[in-house]
Formats: sequence, C-alpha cells, structure tokens
Amino acid sequence: MVRIIRTVGLAIVLSLVSAFPARATEAPRTDDDALAKRIDSVMSEVYKPGEPGAAIIVRKDGKTIFRKGYGTADLELGVPVEPDMVFRLGSITKQFTAVAVLMLAARGKLSLEDPITKYLPNVPTGGKAITVENLLTHTSGIKSYTNMAEWLPLWRKDMTPGEIIALSKDKPLEFEPGTRWNYNNTGYVILGALIEKLSGETYEDFVKAHIFDPLGMKHSHYGSVEPVIPRRVPGYQKGPDGFVNAPYLSMTQPYAAGSLVASVNDMAVWNDAVFSGKLVGKEWLDRAFTPYRLADGESTGYGYGWFIGNDRGHRSIEHGGGINGFTSYEMTFPEDGLFICILTNSAAEGRGPEPRAVKIADAVLGRAEPERKPVALAAADMDALTGVYENADKQARYLTRDGDKLFSQRAGSPKNEIFAASPTEFFFADNPARIRVVKDAGGRVTGLRLEARIGPAEIYRRTEKPMPAPRKAISLAPGIIERYVGEYELAPGFTITVFNEGGRLVSLVPGRMKVELFAESATKFFVTDVDAEIEFVADASGRVTGLVLRQGGETITGKRIQ
Repeated sequence: MVRIIRTVGLAIVLSLVSAFPARATEAPRTDDDALAKRIDSVMSEVYKPGEPGAAIIVRKDGKTIFRKGYGTADLELGVPVEPDMVFRLGSITKQFTAVAVLMLAARGKLSLEDPITKYLPNVPTGGKAITVENLLTHTSGIKSYTNMAEWLPLWRKDMTPGEIIALSKDKPLEFEPGTRWNYNNTGYVILGALIEKLSGETYEDFVKAHIFDPLGMKHSHYGSVEPVIPRRVPGYQKGPDGFVNAPYLSMTQPYAAGSLVASVNDMAVWNDAVFSGKLVGKEWLDRAFTPYRLADGESTGYGYGWFIGNDRGHRSIEHGGGINGFTSYEMTFPEDGLFICILTNSAAEGRGPEPRAVKIADAVLGRAEPERKPVALAAADMDALTGVYENADKQARYLTRDGDKLFSQRAGSPKNEIFAASPTEFFFADNPARIRVVKDAGGRVTGLRLEARIGPAEIYRRTEKPMPAPRKAISLAPGIIERYVGEYELAPGFTITVFNEGGRLVSLVPGRMKVELFAESATKFFVTDVDAEIEFVADASGRVTGLVLRQGGETITGKRIQ
C-alpha cells in the first residue's frame, strides 16, 4: 500500500490546434479502416461512456492517421472527451525540462558535466560531485521527496522549489552518483531551479516563452489550479462505490518534474519539433536519446527525460506520467516514423495507457504480440530457483513453488505466477517483463535479472535467508470487526476505506482493488499476498481513532475521519 500511495502522488511513474481541428463527432482519419477499427477496439475496451476517458493521437510518417476522444471528460456535467481537451501530463513534463536544460547548454550557459553546486550551492549532495547529467538521468543518489512518508501530509501546501529540495537535505545519498539508477522527482525539481537561475525566468515563463509560444502550443500550460485553462478536464480515481474526484495536490509541488498540462494535438506538435531539431540540434538529441551507462557499464535504458527501448528490433523513445487523477503515455519509434500519445483523466488499476499504446504500436507496425509458450520444468529444476533474493536496496524478492507452479513476489507486492520460456528465462501472464536466471560457472543459481520492457534491469542477488513464515489468521466476533469500519486519512485527501463485507474486513485504497484484511490479533491485521499490515488504534474509552500502516520497512499513520 505504501507503494500505491507513492504512485498516486507522483511516480510520481505528468500540433498546432488550427492544423488539427477535432471534435468527438469527427470520424477517425486513417488510410486503413481495419487499422482504425483495431485502434478503436483497444481504446474502447477500457475507456467507456460514463466513465473517465482518454484522448489519443497516432501519427505515421508525419501524418495524423487516428485521433479520437473516449469516455467522459467531466463526470458531473456528463461532457465527453474530445481530442483537443487538456490533461495533466505528470512525468511527461520531464522531457520538456530536459530539453529546456539542453537549450541552455547549447547557448553555453552550462555544461552537463558540471557539478550542480556550481550553480546551486545549497543542493543536498552529501559532499559528492553530482553533475547536471546525473540529475537528467536519475543517477544522482539524492532521495526523491515523493518517496518520503513525511511528504504525504504536505499535498495541499504551496511550496517553493527550494522548500521541496530542502526535504532531502538531511537524507543521506542512496548511492554514489553514477553507480545506480533510481527514478527521482527531486532531481527534476533541482533542474527546474537550475533553469530559473541561469535564464532569469521562472520555469513556467521559460517553458511558455521558449517552447509553447514559438511552437504554437496554445493548449499547453503550467498546470496551476487557479488560472482558467480552456478545455481543461478534471481527474478521477476509484472509490468504494465508483469513481471519485482525485485528491487535491498543490501544483507547485510537481513543478519541473510533473506540473505541465497539454492536449494530444499539442503533444504531436511538440514531438515533431523535438525530432526535427527545431529546439536543439542533433548533437544534443543524440545525447538525450542515448541510454546512460552506470559506472559498471550497465545500461539504465534512460536518456534525458525519456526511456530508450529496443523492442523486437524497433527503437522506441517514450515516457509515461502518473499524477493525482491522471495517467499518460507517449512513445516515438523514430526509424518507423510512428508517434502515439494517450492522455487519460483517471488513475485506477487496469486503466493505464501504456499497455494500450504498446498494443496500438504493434498494430501500426504490423507486429505480432510476443510469443508466450511456456515449457514444463521438473520439480527439481523449480526447487533450485526457489529462495530469497535481494537487490542493492536490500529489498527482497521471493521465488516459491506451489505444485507445478512457480511464483515471484517482491516484498510488499502481490504474488505473481511466472512461466518458463526456458530453464533460465521466465515471463508473466500479463506483463512484458522477463526474469532471467544468473548462474555461476558450476551451474548454481546466484541471482536474477528482472528486465522490464523499458528501463534498467533490476538485479537481485541470491541470499541464504529463510523464506518468511506464513502468518496465521484468527477469527473475530462480528462486533469487533464492526468497530474498525470507517474511513482513515493517511494524507490530506488520501484515505483508506475499511468496511465489513459479509463478515470479512476489507480495505480499499483509492484507485485500487479491494483487499481483505486478516486478523492476527484483536487489533492487528495483515494481507495475504502483500507484505503489509494494519494495526488499529483506540483511545482510552476504546473508540477506534486511527490506524498504523506498515509496509516495506515504512510506517504511516492515519486518523479516522468517519
């Protein structure tokens, strides 16, 4: 649940409109009716009328071949999504920040190899030399503020970039700069402050004056809450009884890491401008689109503000965004002349745009989905893989066997069945990630490589630690269960709802599925497929006043609000 809370915050994982007149009633434009039907099928399967929706644009070889809105832009007014509507981009903002930094570098205002303290002396570097490039590539080692439990109560507070950066000042570096990759929103807040320092303009003014206005991006803005932004849509997430308005987040906080808003039409204009070299020259783009390599030579799969992938021989340059009430995804296949952008106004499990974008890319490129034919393994071969593995952060991943099935589970996350493509390679049923087994010269299993579709591989070392003992549930009287039913606020506008469902105590985190809670004592409950527990807190009179959530080594308290 802690991981869920983090991603709801930020992961916070944010065309010339006259050239693309569009309304929901306009038929998608494409030279291939079968392709249009395929794209429409992929989108309409998830984004339905009466529910939060999405806008999509697909361009091939410089031409828009598909553009359409799906679902509802405003649930209270019943307004359908149209392609020129404005959505929060979330972390797609980072590519605008990266290009802004490169524009300053091209003008001789900075060097990417310079330590950031040359320009911003008060950045918390732990005494290490953290370069501008380290910030662009998420290899600085600075702790990201969106991964701090103390950040959760601050969502509604307007904060300056300096105040956000200061949240990391007393935190030790997570690793030596350049030695590891860890997605980092604080790094991009620092880059925003760098842009302001060297340009003499606010980040908002710089992006508007040097990117939005020159390119004619009239539906792109810094997403402050106060201004009236025409065509801007509200965001939603799942609640106990359907969709609810997303919790408020001061847009001063995502800043250069996630505060921009745009339409899919404008994102097409942006993409054309970037790849044609209108903003920075080829020598800078080559650096931005080259995956950064760590000190040990391992590729991060990330350049400057974009993930760089190679999927079945097709190079992709892409990024997603997730911010309260919104998810987004855009991807470019430069050698194939393909650009796809999907912007949505919901943040809920199973509604993310990335899987849709990948399916649509496959359809446009004429690619079959990757073959997923499992092979059978002997019980002894599976047993040789089971055990406890740890990554560099000491986070555990468990491989377990149940009969003829093998499961992978990261501590704090649900258990997932994995299937053997070979004795040393495994895949998931509905996830493109692969697990590759690492063996020593004697054939002994020494580790795992978890390789996602994009981004760096996550490397796990095998340990001799025992598997966690299974927890045993006890039965509680209905009256005790009923005491805990209510709503608990973990951060302003962010709650866990606990309710009695047929004698079972069930919790719901916004945007996620219901999770049953099992009693270990009269006050302490656990989740069977996630390494998490909830302990309820009562006052002297016995009235339940709050809860304590523990997961992944972190503790978050929540007060009961109803």
